[in-house]
Amino acid sequence: MKRLYTLFKTEMILSVREFSGVLFGLIMPVGIMFLLGALNGEKPAFDGASYTMVQQSFAAVSTIGICATGLMGIPLTIASYREKKILKHFKVTPTSPLLLLGAQFLTNLVFAILSTALVLIAALLFFDYSLIGSPLYFILAYFLVLTAIFSLGMMIASVSVNVKTANLLCTIFYFPMLFLSGATIPFEIMPKGLQVVSSIMPLTQGIKLLKYVSLDSGGGDWIKPVLILSLTALLGIIISIKTFRWE
Repeated sequence: MKRLYTLFKTEMILSVREFSGVLFGLIMPVGIMFLLGALNGEKPAFDGASYTMVQQSFAAVSTIGICATGLMGIPLTIASYREKKILKHFKVTPTSPLLLLGAQFLTNLVFAILSTALVLIAALLFFDYSLIGSPLYFILAYFLVLTAIFSLGMMIASVSVNVKTANLLCTIFYFPMLFLSGATIPFEIMPKGLQVVSSIMPLTQGIKLLKYVSLDSGGGDWIKPVLILSLTALLGIIISIKTFRWE
């Protein structure tokens, strides 16, 4: 536990110094929240809706920080350490792959939670946001989504031999999920064909689940997203540990 805390503390200091993580993980989600709020104000999500566009969009925007930290922060950091032979030095110490990945998980977890907290504060202070559903269910769903997306990031980190490979895989995973999952462009306004393609992505299912619990949509199907996210998390963690390479 002491080794994990030491690694976590070191990674936190290094992460704060990396501006790209702050930009994409913290600043961008809040900026998108302000943009959506300014454009839609207190407009209902659709004609006859009992909730506003901001209430509908909050769940989606809250995942942008998860996407940035999980699919960019974790893989690029580990790949950079591998390329610079830092992991090779770790190999001769008592440090295990699980410990290294765990420290990265916790570090990016802090940034993801801070990102969502800032989005929530902006929505509360400037756009009169209120959560319709259960806060407890939202938190549970949020951590399930986070675990699933972070497991994909750890998987990319484990299989990437260098930063170039990690960048390629991050691009393949990150940008489609960011723009097609409903995180930035509302899923509801996408063409039907694009919605079908988008539904394959774990983050799309995560946003559906978060919308379900945040809007208390009684008729929604929450079982499918929970199963897909749980399976993604399980497979991602297993693959990341099994395929981890030191150099």
